[in-house]
Amino acid sequence: MVSNRFDQSFSESPFPDGRWGRSDSKLAGPLKAFAATSIGSRTIRALVPVDTKILMKSNGRFTVLGPFGLPLLLLTTIGRTSGLERTTPLVYLPIGEALTVVGSNFGQERHPAWALNLASTPKATVSIKGGVFSVAATELDGEARQEVFEAFVTMAKTYDAYRHRTNREIKVFSLRLLED
Repeated sequence: MVSNRFDQSFSESPFPDGRWGRSDSKLAGPLKAFAATSIGSRTIRALVPVDTKILMKSNGRFTVLGPFGLPLLLLTTIGRTSGLERTTPLVYLPIGEALTVVGSNFGQERHPAWALNLASTPKATVSIKGGVFSVAATELDGEARQEVFEAFVTMAKTYDAYRHRTNREIKVFSLRLLED
């Protein structure tokens, strides 16, 4: 089961709880262990395009990755070179009034495009369980970055495997609601 702090953070968040399934289900543990392996990461990476289509068509209401019991959102950024909208499903954690996301890219050597897009244009939208929210992104560093990353490791040990698989510093972002 995910820590009490994680559960409390959902009650403090202005965003909906986007968890699918249950983190203490019989499937969650073995699926997370599989996801931490190289072949598991490749399998999930291969499912991302299908999952993105399902999430987009359902406005963030349905996902094929539900048995993991992890909170999912759709992040829409502006492409740093194309200027076009790009949408990516991501696991997130609410911390206080912000959402946090990690640019693990399954432990690959390059940063995910969405993270580079956010660094270039920090305004984005997130869709969670049918709700769409405008957000402003801030890249975290130092102790704040480390604390959030460790919260992700607590939620899913997969993130520990990702950080050991790459030599780059994995980007971590805080997403806050934009005032209209």
